[in-house]
Amino acid sequence: MVVDIHTHTFPERIAASTIQKLQDISYTRPFTDGTEAGLRASMVAAGVDFSLVLPVATSPRQVVHINDASARLNSQGNGILSFGCMHPDFDGWKEELGRVAALGMKGIKVHPVYQGVDFDDPRYLRILDRCGELGLIVLTHAGLDIGFPGQVNCSPEMVLRAVEQAGPLQLILAHMGGWRNWDQVEELLPHTHVYLDTAYALGRIAHRGDGHFAPEELDLMSKAQFLRMVDTFGAHRILFGTDSPWRGQEEGIAQLRALPLSQPDLEAILGGNAQRLLGLS
Repeated sequence: MVVDIHTHTFPERIAASTIQKLQDISYTRPFTDGTEAGLRASMVAAGVDFSLVLPVATSPRQVVHINDASARLNSQGNGILSFGCMHPDFDGWKEELGRVAALGMKGIKVHPVYQGVDFDDPRYLRILDRCGELGLIVLTHAGLDIGFPGQVNCSPEMVLRAVEQAGPLQLILAHMGGWRNWDQVEELLPHTHVYLDTAYALGRIAHRGDGHFAPEELDLMSKAQFLRMVDTFGAHRILFGTDSPWRGQEEGIAQLRALPLSQPDLEAILGGNAQRLLGLS
């Protein structure tokens, strides 16, 4: 089984404009059109069995609407699943997280950069505690964000402080624990219980070609560092993700298959770990 645990889609009426806006601020090119149909076509071409959509509430007023839409997406049964969302400034956070669990969603996505709050802020800590109580997984953006140069609201140090203060929970850190913060991830987080997803970590940035990035900025994590982190954290804590539409699913699978990973480790990373976490059959 192959599970892409980190994807994004947008409603058809706004997909084109949203993709264009994000492409403009990140100076990168997408691999799909950002719609559910585009993701499904990518899954068929790549041999992906399940894709998990991660919605982001950029303001508190979006939370209920997004969670309703996520519940509808989960009811379709086409291999595309969705987490719920939460914003740290949403007043009814406790009750809404209960509703997310009651709707059958397996977890939520938060994005400290887009939401403008540090991950170890008490507003996030209370969300982490409640998700732990409800058995909800939390997947958070971690490290830098390509669209917000220099801004880090979820550093490895913040993650460490958060997990030391929050109750037990299943926490997934996107982008191998912290985009372009990988040395600190290796240093600070192996002894914790966090999972890492591979989204937008390996290979090269799909650059638009307008000169925004210097040549040395095009490369992402080295293969040597990736393999070292798999060894340090354990393959059982690494989850395949692409950040589709910003990385290609076919390309992401090929990158992992080309690495000198054992077959059991490769199968665990590509889908076995996510299958267990999400309770997929």
